[in-house]
Amino acid sequence: MAQPPEPPAQPSEEHPRVTAARLGGEGVVGVALGWVDNAGVGRVKAVPLARLADAADQGVGMSPVFDTFLVDDSMTSGRWLGGPDGDLRLLPDLSRAVALAAQPGWAWAPADRYRQDGTPHPACQRQFAARMAERAAARGLALRAAYETEWIVQRPDGGYPTDGPAYGMNRLTDLSDYLRDILSALAEQGLTVQQIHPEYAEGQFEVSVAPEGPVGAADTAVLVRHTLRAVSAAHGLRASFAPAFAPGGVGSGAHLHLSVWRTGPDAAPQNLLTGGPGRHGLTAQGEAFLAGVLAELPALLALGAPGPSSHLRLVPSHWAGAFQCWGPENREAALRLVPGLPDRPESANAEVKCFDGAANPYLAVGGVIAAGLAGMDAGAVLPPEVRGDPASADGVPRLPTGPEQALAAFEASAVLREALGEVLHDTVAAVRRAEAAAFAGQPPEAVIAATRWRY
Repeated sequence: MAQPPEPPAQPSEEHPRVTAARLGGEGVVGVALGWVDNAGVGRVKAVPLARLADAADQGVGMSPVFDTFLVDDSMTSGRWLGGPDGDLRLLPDLSRAVALAAQPGWAWAPADRYRQDGTPHPACQRQFAARMAERAAARGLALRAAYETEWIVQRPDGGYPTDGPAYGMNRLTDLSDYLRDILSALAEQGLTVQQIHPEYAEGQFEVSVAPEGPVGAADTAVLVRHTLRAVSAAHGLRASFAPAFAPGGVGSGAHLHLSVWRTGPDAAPQNLLTGGPGRHGLTAQGEAFLAGVLAELPALLALGAPGPSSHLRLVPSHWAGAFQCWGPENREAALRLVPGLPDRPESANAEVKCFDGAANPYLAVGGVIAAGLAGMDAGAVLPPEVRGDPASADGVPRLPTGPEQALAAFEASAVLREALGEVLHDTVAAVRRAEAAAFAGQPPEAVIAATRWRY
């Protein structure tokens, strides 16, 4: 998170036909236009390369019912959305169009959704993240963000491709060709990998990428996942990004790192999480932003840890961030402050540890920005920091322990209701409510089996 924010990206000047010619020169014949639904599932419509220019100009038709899909592909309905009526236009962002290194002949581009009259679809999650970034920019703030991606690989027979120890070199040796191909594919697609390593659970790995703007960070999180899945398939493996993979085991997170910068035409960008008079170098504005995020974490779980198995991961003493607290370099706190290296204080950032791979990354990062800005507006102050395992401390509140509690906090949050808007807030709540009901009373084994390969 060391890099200061770059100037705001300008809309691509590249004509769609130029993009198509560029991709064609890389052997592309089909383009996947992707979005992520409110259940955290990546969905897609694809067009032949020859149709890309038309898709960029007129969009591709799609039903708004996708907003009410559940993780198991059943459907619900909310006050505004659900049912067979209506149509939207799916428009690709060609500035992010990229040939997929692990899927020869294919390219991918994230897409925004619009009504047929050309106005933005009020439940478009990617445009929600963009609005929150613009809301910050209107205050002279720029956000830098990145998601860590954790995943577990298995062979089709259910066995693991390595039995090496947690974080062990044995795992890297056993799967060195696989991990090499991941690094090569991500680099070929223009992504900057900061680190890749074996993780704690059996067959588990993690990759971290460089920070960028909020929408770009969410785009990259989606692209990384698609790439990991494709490389895994080429090696005869299956990749799971589910929060819980085995009952009682350590699950996979999708931790969000975020830094907040003060920008302006007459001064260099200033990281508000360092160089200040507050605790651990926090500025007053930086502390207020983090305090806003911390205050809204119970409600933010409905966006950042929303899956039926998310609360099976959020257990104490598993480094999952199950407690509503913060602390410097505390990996048990839901909000971890990373003060930065002594010789690079600008690398200071905060990590939201309670988020996982069931999240729609656009909703999660947009919700965090909304909460942080509300904290700034209120001049919020962080409570006392927590050192050590919060499970052993007195008076540290747990985050919601089930989807019903998280949904109640989400519905009670005026901050998130205002930021998301009436349509998107209602639709997210409808999906959360329906998934909670669909999996209510099921044992962990059944919940995990139903969601292990869905994300």
